[in-house]
Amino acid sequence: MQQDGDTLKALGDAIKATLGSAVHAVDVAYGELNIRAEASETIRVLTTLRDDARFLFKNFTDLTAADYPAREKRFDIVWHLLSPKHNTRVRVTFEADETNAVPSAISVFPAANWYEREVYDMYGVIFDDHPDLRRMLTDYGFQGHPLRKDFPTSGYVEVRYDDEQKRVVYEPVKLVQEFRNFDFLSPWEGTDYVLPGDEKAKS
Repeated sequence: MQQDGDTLKALGDAIKATLGSAVHAVDVAYGELNIRAEASETIRVLTTLRDDARFLFKNFTDLTAADYPAREKRFDIVWHLLSPKHNTRVRVTFEADETNAVPSAISVFPAANWYEREVYDMYGVIFDDHPDLRRMLTDYGFQGHPLRKDFPTSGYVEVRYDDEQKRVVYEPVKLVQEFRNFDFLSPWEGTDYVLPGDEKAKS
């Protein structure tokens, strides 16, 4: 049974009252409770949500991130938790930047180990006190973090097997043609320039 908005709001208010300044904002959207909290308080926030008898969010469901490059703290670290006791879900978001580490929460939810590694690999977020923070989806020699908005779609290097050297080699990306300039205008609506090939058509 999904909780109604008033019940979720009351739960959010109780979480805010319990955690005080560690929680920046609480809201209910699309039938789910959302909490924005201070990244340095990650361990306290998650431990309270797990252990307090009023909350009991004991099931760790997911951990991911989102990139907002225009912000000073460009990353949202997003936790999804479930309380089987109260049949309620919560989304907890912590903001982080590129340089300062955020606390690893493996001590609270051991299953978050590989999720934190994935967020590090894809976004470059550093998790402090993580026992094995290394890439897991890209190669060890990979440059950059592919899910950042400023990561080039072609990447920085390409990998191929070289028959002469009998090994895998890394080379800088070479584009054999220029990227097409997409203006998203329909050719049926007309453009301000002649489309390639149309210059041959009779006027």
